[in-house]
Amino acid sequence: QVQLVESGGGVVQAGGSLRLSCAASGSIFSISAMGWFRQAPGKQRELVASLTSGGSTKYADSVKVRFTISRDNAKNTVYLQMNSLKPEDTAVYYCNADIKRVAWSWNEGYWGQGTQVTVSS
Repeated sequence: QVQLVESGGGVVQAGGSLRLSCAASGSIFSISAMGWFRQAPGKQRELVASLTSGGSTKYADSVKVRFTISRDNAKNTVYLQMNSLKPEDTAVYYCNADIKRVAWSWNEGYWGQGTQVTVSS
């Protein structure tokens, strides 16, 4: 069993900052990519940022410069530092990880339960 548990969401004024955390636990052999997605009401879930085990990052154009993704491999944890938040960043943020549970298995995608981020104007 594998679990992804997110924390750090909340309500913040425009221009403020929040830091999201996502810790993976359970039967884990290795984690390749970890990332953050978000879904606003009435919209599709979209990639916010991702980070491979090799250190390659990808960001949505709308968050480049303002958001930074990082990870602590020893803790199986990924972070999302969000600065200069805007009302349009309001969404439920989901953590995602590609996890290999045993050495001879393949990577499987796992999702966290989501954490609400609300940015007031």
